Amino acid sequence: MPQKPYGMICPITRACDILEPRWTIPILVGLWAGATRFNDLRREIGSISPALLSRRLKELEEIGLIERIADPATGSVDYLRTETAIALEPALNALAQWAQCSIDAEVALCTATVSNLMWSMRRQFVADALPRRRLVMQFRFADPDLEYSTYWAILQPGAEAEICTSIPGFDIDLYVETNRVSLHGMLLGRATVAGELANGQLYLSGDPVLARTMPHWLKRGDYARFEGIAQLPVVRRNPGPSTQPRRIAARA
Repeated sequence: MPQKPYGMICPITRACDILEPRWTIPILVGLWAGATRFNDLRREIGSISPALLSRRLKELEEIGLIERIADPATGSVDYLRTETAIALEPALNALAQWAQCSIDAEVALCTATVSNLMWSMRRQFVADALPRRRLVMQFRFADPDLEYSTYWAILQPGAEAEICTSIPGFDIDLYVETNRVSLHGMLLGRATVAGELANGQLYLSGDPVLARTMPHWLKRGDYARFEGIAQLPVVRRNPGPSTQPRRIAARA
């Protein structure tokens, strides 16, 4: 379908026209984060259907922002950013800084899904700040209407963190009780571990050393490094029933 011209000559308008279709920027950000396979991109992005992701990837390939690389021996397909897409990084960084500092924290954080947050948690553990042994952490979310309210993180020295929704069969070292806005806020520098503990949005039980050192082993994202980030308020809006963390005792 031909597009009706805006009648404007500003190049920003044309850039927005190319990047405007929904999911275009999240796909580029997912690729920037290191995802190259279709299913990994779906997990990075979140609530996008396979059909729509496939269509968007084809469109991005047609306009020269990504390259599709197929391996005929295995049938696998990888998607890589082109130099044209990589050149967008400064613009995306500037957009991220503006959002972090200018958009109300609760508005900015409310759309994240728990499943997406926990998928991203694979990269949020600082190995050097953790004991050199197998660790199991249980994350329980108090948000209503979740498909899964409890996740487990299994950490092994020298291996990527494993996130699962089924009981792993190991003793749990640390119980983390929270909600999606609180965890998202801590990851993006919109809140601190100490602040969330103080206002009742976060509760830790189990290994006292792990609980005490959470600010050290919980890695904040790159966008948490900006100056002047808008912080979550102490008193939160109430998005639904049962938003306070549920306290459970650590195993003996």
